[in-house]
Amino acid sequence: MPPIYPVRDIFVQANGLRHHLLARGAPGSPVVIMIHGLAGQAHTFDGIANILAAHYHVYCLDVRGRGESEWGPPDQYHIDTYVEDLEAVRQALGLQRFAIVGTSMGGLIAMHYTPLHPQHVSRIALNDIGPEIHPEGLQRILAYIQNAPEMFADIKAVVRYYREHYTPMVAHLSDDQLTEFARYNVRRSDTGVYVWKMDPAIRTAPPKPPATPPWDAYRAIQCPILILRGAQSDVLTPQIAQNMLQANPNARLVEIPNVGHAPLLTEPEARKALQAFLAEEHTTDPR
Repeated sequence: MPPIYPVRDIFVQANGLRHHLLARGAPGSPVVIMIHGLAGQAHTFDGIANILAAHYHVYCLDVRGRGESEWGPPDQYHIDTYVEDLEAVRQALGLQRFAIVGTSMGGLIAMHYTPLHPQHVSRIALNDIGPEIHPEGLQRILAYIQNAPEMFADIKAVVRYYREHYTPMVAHLSDDQLTEFARYNVRRSDTGVYVWKMDPAIRTAPPKPPATPPWDAYRAIQCPILILRGAQSDVLTPQIAQNMLQANPNARLVEIPNVGHAPLLTEPEARKALQAFLAEEHTTDPR
């Protein structure tokens, strides 16, 4: 078992909102920024962030409207705003060069941020996401996002919800592990029920495509790219992944067996691939 590294809560004012990050590892080490998916939050990465903290200064970001970050205007929950947020957070932290690990929506943020700010990004890992999302996976995600209950009687009900609706991601987790995973997504309200720690407007926000077409943004990335694909993913299909390899010569692909959308990155194959990928970058200037 790896040692447990202390976690520091960091709040920064960026792009008009207060943003929250979890930090692990020693300042002065190479920096890794981890960005979660659509309905996630920073604690999604607790397992892998603790592993990476042995060699990196790891920041896990709560994207606006999630976790402990401030909620924003209802019409500002889209990729272009998240990219602006990331740059503002970077400036607030004083970071100059870092790697990005993005799961699902977090990968889309990384994909659009990197060509705009290539001087700051050493490499990116895209976790089960690409410039194109298979319609079947997209509809499944939208269904559980839009139809989620507003509240739960107790934490056991939250765990049951995740067991039923996040099967591709959590099927291999024990109930105790799933409880630990789920509990950061909710808070206990004044009335005693559990409610989401996510702005309800995110669930109903109309889709707004990014200013740069996703394939154009992806092709413009000049740094190394690691594509991690859950072998059972209905979001990043084998064909889309192969198209990504052909579209950008800087990309490589690793499939994670027995998991769908999206790997938690603690799976042995995902962990080893990510550690090896990050270790190739020997830049030690974290600021």
